[in-house]
Amino acid sequence: MAELRYNQLLGDYVMIASHRQERPQMPKDYCPFCPGSGKVPDSYDVLCYDNDFPALSFDPPIPDEVDNGKLFMAKPSVGKCEVILYSSDHNTTLPELSVEHITKLVKLWQERMVAIAKNKKIKYIMPFENKGEVVGVTMPHPHGQIYGYSWIPLRVKRKIEMALSYYNINQKCLFGDMLNQEIEDGRRIIFENDHFVCFLPFASEYPYGIMIMPKKNVIAINNFNKKETVSLADALKKATMTLDLLFDIKFPYMMCMFSAPVNDGFNYKDIWRYHIEFFPPMRSKDKQKFNASSETGAWASCNPTSPEAMAASLRTAYFRQMGM
Repeated sequence: MAELRYNQLLGDYVMIASHRQERPQMPKDYCPFCPGSGKVPDSYDVLCYDNDFPALSFDPPIPDEVDNGKLFMAKPSVGKCEVILYSSDHNTTLPELSVEHITKLVKLWQERMVAIAKNKKIKYIMPFENKGEVVGVTMPHPHGQIYGYSWIPLRVKRKIEMALSYYNINQKCLFGDMLNQEIEDGRRIIFENDHFVCFLPFASEYPYGIMIMPKKNVIAINNFNKKETVSLADALKKATMTLDLLFDIKFPYMMCMFSAPVNDGFNYKDIWRYHIEFFPPMRSKDKQKFNASSETGAWASCNPTSPEAMAASLRTAYFRQMGM
């Protein structure tokens, strides 16, 4: 079964994809993403790979009719699910790759954003990475994914609504003002390079929920020029390496990349700015932050730490990385 079911209580869709229950837990002696598996080329640096168990596809099955009036609604699970392989080296991770290599990865993300958006049914495209068993990773080979959605998911929709409201009142970009105030305050800034700033937001939901944002108003990853693309690769390497150095472990996280929506006819240049959010599940080296009832049921986030104190520890880890 693969379909989109509408949640009337939230005004959002749920991807029903029962076939994903059959996804394998990768055996120790085999990896489909390694050269020699028969599923990927014998040699590659970065690679786009169609998901073997997609929740969304360009040609999905037609859902069974729902014979219960107008309350319950289901529609085909139109979309795209791709796996982005970071390297042919099974044992490496994103921060261990060179900036040159990560630049190739950023360029692949850019290419796939453009390609997926050519299907006019797609309304939102999000590259993301799940890293570590604690967030449910079943394939430890270095990789991320890209989902192309046929609707704008609720969390993104809420950001758009808040940004549009702010612009209508202030005639300014909410993301730009937010970044400027973080820079002016300074206490939560982790590092910056020529084109990007990495910081722990004032209202971070996670102890180490860092964000990466460009210094200028660029709405999508595929709109960065060559220098900005390299600069983004540099920022990604430094940010992920900072997390690893925090506790000297391969730090687990969920990383989501937020470009503006596509194919909806709205001009986002005044209200949106590309950004990356990390959602790391750890609150210390051996303690995990769980989203329990209040956070899950009411979306009432509770950060058990001080963002200023956590930012200071992240800066210390960054200085170690830089040999400072």
